[in-house]
Amino acid sequence: MVEPTSRPIRSALDGAALRQWAHAAVGDLITHVDEINRLNVFPVADSDTGTNMLFTMRAALARVDSDDGGAGDAAAVARALSAGALHGARGNSGVILSQILRGIADVTQSDIDAGQFGAALRHAIDLVITSMGGELVPGTIVSVLQAAAGAAEDAAASGDLAAAVTAAAAAAAVALDKTPGQLAVLADAGVVDSGGRGLLVLLDALVRTVTGRVPVRPVYEPPAEVGPALTAVVPPQFEVMYHVHPCSAGQAEILRKDLDAVGESVALAPTHTGGHSVHVHTDDAGAAIEAGLRFGTPSHIQISTLTGGAAGPAPGSWSRDRAVLTVVDGEGAARLFAGEGACVLQVQGPGAGPVVSAQQLLRALVDTGAASVMLLPNGFVAAEELVAGCTAAIGWGIDVVPLPTRSMVQGLAALAVHDVGRTAVDDGYNMAAAAGATRIGSVRMAAEDALTWAGPCHTGDGLGIFGGEVLVVRHDVTAAARGLIDLMLGVGGELVTVLLGAGLGASAPDVAAALIEHVHRHHLGTELVTYDTEHDGDALFIGVE
Repeated sequence: MVEPTSRPIRSALDGAALRQWAHAAVGDLITHVDEINRLNVFPVADSDTGTNMLFTMRAALARVDSDDGGAGDAAAVARALSAGALHGARGNSGVILSQILRGIADVTQSDIDAGQFGAALRHAIDLVITSMGGELVPGTIVSVLQAAAGAAEDAAASGDLAAAVTAAAAAAAVALDKTPGQLAVLADAGVVDSGGRGLLVLLDALVRTVTGRVPVRPVYEPPAEVGPALTAVVPPQFEVMYHVHPCSAGQAEILRKDLDAVGESVALAPTHTGGHSVHVHTDDAGAAIEAGLRFGTPSHIQISTLTGGAAGPAPGSWSRDRAVLTVVDGEGAARLFAGEGACVLQVQGPGAGPVVSAQQLLRALVDTGAASVMLLPNGFVAAEELVAGCTAAIGWGIDVVPLPTRSMVQGLAALAVHDVGRTAVDDGYNMAAAAGATRIGSVRMAAEDALTWAGPCHTGDGLGIFGGEVLVVRHDVTAAARGLIDLMLGVGGELVTVLLGAGLGASAPDVAAALIEHVHRHHLGTELVTYDTEHDGDALFIGVE
C-alpha cells in the first residue's frame, strides 16, 4: 500500500536524485530507528541495528556533501556514498550496508536505470556474503536482499525504474515477514529480522524518491515479554571495529580465521585503499586488534561494550556523552563557535529571523553524536520548530536541553561557561544564567525615511536597536554603535562583545577599531572584543555582560 504524492516519476536516478535518496534514507532511519533496535536479537541482542545503520548512512551522505555538495553525476555520488559508508560503518549491520552501497557504486556507470538497479542489488548480495565469510544464514537481511534483487531483475525487463524499485520493496516486505520462519532465534523472540527491516526502510525511501509515492508498512514490534531462550544468551563483552592497511584478499581470509578463534560475528570488507574494514564481537579486544597487526597497521579503531537484551540505550549509539549544538549565521560565526568546541548548524539564506526547520534541527542534534546536547538556538529557530525538533530528538533518546539564547552574543556567553564535567542540569542552569545576564542589541542601516522612538531617521542612517525598539539614530553605523554601547553600559558592564556582519564589507576592521578606542576612552575598566562573524541582516550584534 502506498500514499500518493505530487512528485513526478523518475525514469532514472542521476547524481542529484541519488543524493536525495540518501538524504531521505537518513531521515527515515531516524524515524524508524527505535522500531529497528527493538527487533534486534540476531546475531547479538544488543539493540543497535537501527542505530548502526543510521550512523553508517549518515557517514555516507556526509561524504557526498563534503566531496562535491551532492552535485556530481550518479557514478561519482555512488562512489562517495560507498566510501563514506565503509569509512563510517558501525556494527555488523553497518558493514553490510556499506557493501550494499558498494554494490551500487561498482555497477553504476551512468544514471541508474532499471537494469543497473537490479544488477546493483544482485552484486551487493555477493559482496555481503563475502564480507560475512561466505556464510549465508537464512532469515537475515541477506534473505530480504535476495528477494528484492530477484523482483527488481524480473521487473527490469520492462525498462521501468519505478516498477523495478516498487517490486523490490514489495518483495522485501514479503521476505521480511517470512524471516521468523527461517531463523529460530527470531521465532523464539516473535520478531522479524532487524537488518531486513532496516533494508526495507531504505528501499521504501527509494520508492518515494523515484515514484513520489510513500509505501505504508505496519509497525513491527516484539511481543510484550521476551522468552527465556533470549535472556539466557550472554554476548561477548566487546564490539571491535578497525581498518587494517595494507591487507590483501588472501591475507584477509587468514585474518578472518584468526578472528573466528577469538570472537564471533566476524565481517571483513575491502576498503578503497587496499586494506580491509574489520568487525568482530569478542571478549578479548586486544587480541582482535593484534590479529590485524600481522598484516598491516590498524586505524579508525572503535571498541564498544556489548550488553544483552533489548532494554536500555543501544551500546555504542553515541560517540560522546555531551555536546553543545549552536545555530549560527555566517561563515565567520561557524568558525568561531566550532573553534570553541561547539557543533554548528549554519542557517542557509538570510539570517534575519527564525529560519531553521524542525527536521534540520533534528538532523543536527543526531549529527552531534552525543547522548546529551545543550542547544543554543540563538534566535534562528521558531518556537514551534524548536519544540517539534527537540521533542522528536528526546523521543529517540537524546537528552536535549534547549537554552534561551536569543542572539549569537548570548550563545557565546553561554558557551563560555559550558562545563562537561557538571551534570547536564547544572551545566544547563549555568549556561542559561550566563545568557540571561547578557544584554543584547543590534545596529542596522535605515532602509528608508521613518519616524522612530529616537526621532526621525533617513535612508542610510545607523539605527541602534535595544529591546526591539530603535533607541539611537546617528549618521552612520559606527556612530550608532557608539551611542548604543553608551546606552547599554549605562547600568554597568564589564565586557562588550561585538559581532561584525557581512554588510560592513571592507570597513569592518575600521568599525572594530573605532569601537575599541571609544570604549577604552569613555568606559574605563570595560573590555570590548570583536568577531568578524560575516552574518547577514543587522550590521552589528552587540552584547554586554
